[in-house]
Amino acid sequence: MTSTIPARPHRLRRRIVAGVATFLLVLAAIAAWALDRYVVDHVEVAHASAYEAELAAADAASDENGDDAAPTTTEDAADEDAPDVTVTERTYGSGSDQATYYVADVVLSDITQLRSAFADDAFGENIVEYPSDIAAEVGAALAINGDYYGFRTTGIEIRNGVVYRDEPAREGAVIWADGTMEVYDETTTSAQELLDAGAWQTLSFGPALVDDGAIVDGIDSVEVDTNFGNHSIQGDQPRTAIGMIDANHYVLVVVDGRSSTSAGVTLTELAQIMVDLGATEAYNLDGGGSSTMVSDGTVVNVPGGRGEERGTSDILWVG
Repeated sequence: MTSTIPARPHRLRRRIVAGVATFLLVLAAIAAWALDRYVVDHVEVAHASAYEAELAAADAASDENGDDAAPTTTEDAADEDAPDVTVTERTYGSGSDQATYYVADVVLSDITQLRSAFADDAFGENIVEYPSDIAAEVGAALAINGDYYGFRTTGIEIRNGVVYRDEPAREGAVIWADGTMEVYDETTTSAQELLDAGAWQTLSFGPALVDDGAIVDGIDSVEVDTNFGNHSIQGDQPRTAIGMIDANHYVLVVVDGRSSTSAGVTLTELAQIMVDLGATEAYNLDGGGSSTMVSDGTVVNVPGGRGEERGTSDILWVG
């Protein structure tokens, strides 16, 4: 006859303690990863404005030596007429679906008057400031939030004629040195190829809203990112978009949402707004709580439906 000897209590306790310790270690590892991925600053280029100035000076020197022609710089554009900027408030829809949106109609003398600026003047992950603070630091007369490049590690990012990231991943938008804008597939090219062709700015969020004057099909089913921490961009949301009417003539649009007075808009509705404004090309930028427009130092919209700005990694601005 045999009998089963029960496990001694202290052995059971050791197993429980070991299990709890393992669980806590896993939680600590996840927390450390999350902090590093979404909270801790990762600066890749400090003093970005100085870095851009150095490269511009090198291009100018190359031009003087008879090498490849240097692109137009901000200093060259300073002699041109100042940008003509008109900001208006409008509404879309009616009743409980009505949304308030703001349009900045921008006519430039030279495309270099449309510039990008980074939070803390640094390029990298998780570096954020309020859009109004970034705008104040660069002296912007008008600014909107950009593509929040710092939330992700992918995308082609050319800013002010300088390559900062070359990780093709999605549908992007490129603004060329001749003042025109185009939507394109990042995965079919590279940052250097775009730069060689005359890219001044690229944006990596999306989707494209308008192409060749027509609303892009299927945009209400697009998800920009599927990584952890990303939120759906579908449904009625606050929105930010940039559109080209003609070379050096742009409309920057911010739509309020998530409030009792402004419902937000879908991507298709945003595309319709851009078409109604005369845009032949238009591209969706980061929205939701990021959607912000700053005019002459004042936030003109109601960010996040509560009027509280959210930190973001970049802005587009004109002086």
